[in-house]
Amino acid sequence: MGGDDNREKLIEKLNGALGWEMRAATLYAHYAAYVKGLYRLHLKPYFEAEAAESMMHANTVRGAIVKLGGVACTDRDPTEIVHTTDYTKMLDEAMKTEIRAARSYREILGLDGLDDELHDAIEQIAFAEERAVEELKQLL
Repeated sequence: MGGDDNREKLIEKLNGALGWEMRAATLYAHYAAYVKGLYRLHLKPYFEAEAAESMMHANTVRGAIVKLGGVACTDRDPTEIVHTTDYTKMLDEAMKTEIRAARSYREILGLDGLDDELHDAIEQIAFAEERAVEELKQLL
């Protein structure tokens, strides 16, 4: 596979991660607004922090796409965001989201075309996603 093909594949995967981060930000903001009861005391700030982290990740990925000469997507991933007020369902949906995000960043790290700076930035996001999975395991 040539250099341009590698770059295009990398940009495509980064755009997938960007769309997923935008979806995650929406999911977490939605759940922060709808979590009820005693669990709200802990989960509302947790969901708000995750929404903010997703936006930071999206900004990093967007910057990587621009650096590679690509065009960053502007739409979130179309995967349904399940509306619920059941905190266990919210956490389950968050777990699915974080597992998929971690997997997508690991796939990106396996591709050619990332310079050291971009590799380090994506690797840091991958670690954050993996930590989120571990944290959610503790909450479930």
